[in-house]
Amino acid sequence: MNSISSLPLFPLSLVLYPDEQLSLHIFEERYRDLTAYCLEHDVAFGVVCVDDDEWADVGTTARIDRVVKRYDDGRSDIVVRGGERFRIETVYDDQASYYTADVSIVEDEPTGVDLELKERVITQHMKLLELAGRTVRPDLYEDVDRLSFVLAQNGALDGAQKQELLEITSESERIQYLIQHFETVIPRIKQKEGVQRRIRSNGHFKDFPPEEV
Repeated sequence: MNSISSLPLFPLSLVLYPDEQLSLHIFEERYRDLTAYCLEHDVAFGVVCVDDDEWADVGTTARIDRVVKRYDDGRSDIVVRGGERFRIETVYDDQASYYTADVSIVEDEPTGVDLELKERVITQHMKLLELAGRTVRPDLYEDVDRLSFVLAQNGALDGAQKQELLEITSESERIQYLIQHFETVIPRIKQKEGVQRRIRSNGHFKDFPPEEV
């Protein structure tokens, strides 16, 4: 199993997926140090989700794509891209001003995905985007190695679900996870949309009085 020693860590209240782009505003001194170190040595750092001071076991490496802006006071805006998933083995708080960790790389099981399942989950995702008023782009699903991570970026998943999906080591299982999720969330969104439409059309709901003219 591949491993990385002393990986700089950037704890955040979000989940970063492999190949996902993320914009970050760097303002804390320790993360200025982390950014400077990664740029100078051309190395990645690790993004790990932290919820109520509880660290997730699995995170994703991130490499700085570009520095968008540097401010006079030392702050900066950067864009990073997710790389490999990792599992934290040991965390250190005495090697630098920021956290570092020894980690092992998390790899997928060598299993394929049924074409029918792929088509099903893509159809569901397109429906979800339509309901959310987002632009549906068929090219989003083309030539993608791990489709599940692309869909999950805009899949109406909460933080816990995003982390759970990140930790699954089978693309087929992740696709099935998303299918079950979409089967649950899409009817709820449709129902909510229907209620809002009825409210707008007649205004006779007890809890939604008509607007004053």
